[in-house]
Amino acid sequence: MGKIEAKKLHTFLGHNDSIYSLEAIDDHRFISAGGDGMIVLWDLRAPDEGEVISKIDGSVYAMTYDQGEGFLYVGKNNDGIHKIDLNEKVEIGSIHLGDHQLFDLSIINDKIWVAQSNGEVVVLSKDLIIEKRIKYTNDRVRAFDVFGPNVATSFSDNVIRIIDSDSMGVLKELKGHKNSVFASKYHPSGKYVISGSRDAQLKVWDSQADYILRESIAAHLYTINDVIFREDGRYFVTASMDKSIKLWDAHNFRLLKVLDKHRHAGHGNSVNKLLWMNYRDLLVTCSDDRSISVWEIKFAE
Repeated sequence: MGKIEAKKLHTFLGHNDSIYSLEAIDDHRFISAGGDGMIVLWDLRAPDEGEVISKIDGSVYAMTYDQGEGFLYVGKNNDGIHKIDLNEKVEIGSIHLGDHQLFDLSIINDKIWVAQSNGEVVVLSKDLIIEKRIKYTNDRVRAFDVFGPNVATSFSDNVIRIIDSDSMGVLKELKGHKNSVFASKYHPSGKYVISGSRDAQLKVWDSQADYILRESIAAHLYTINDVIFREDGRYFVTASMDKSIKLWDAHNFRLLKVLDKHRHAGHGNSVNKLLWMNYRDLLVTCSDDRSISVWEIKFAE
């Protein structure tokens, strides 16, 4: 593997609190949200022109975008889901789900799956009608990732549950982390799941061999908040509470590059979420430092 070049192209400012969520709208536009409740639309082609789409009175950890219908679903902590028409920039619906934190939203089987802090997964129609709510544990549901009919679901009881998207039954429980699992992502081919936890470990689970644990990697100093693969599956990136972003080879799990404040003018606080955009293959990161960074990564391929 040759040298990897990384350059920070842009810093987006405007949020007044930690930024927790990023959601792609198309190849070049994305939305950010966080502790200030502002829902902001950004365009990588015009990086100085963020647009506030909506303002929610509360913090936002999770969003999901329905590209076909142009609706953004936003999870407001200790309240519920708000449905926003991005074209008209107006809220067109909402539902109260109780006094819970909402850590992830995902469109699965044309339904909205909601990850709640009380251990429940709530399934809503796109009209925001509750269709199912299933409690898997007494601890937090942190994140979803889908491959085929399977949903890798991360929990704060240290377990990853592979859930059938139709029956919502648990197909497999992956146990190996020593603390809350914040992200579990399928490789684009589906051949393995890689998970990141508050224990700062990455773990690789072989989905083609009954999810046996293949690798354990001491990847960061503190909590791994997010994991994302490049679309072609050759590389993945991790974001951590230790303020660093790390680039990895997705074949041999070798660390390739570290992006931090000292060496690359990186974030000054916890890095919370990642997006790998199709536009110019740019990586987008957000942080507790209230900023969004846009990175150009050039791999020696």
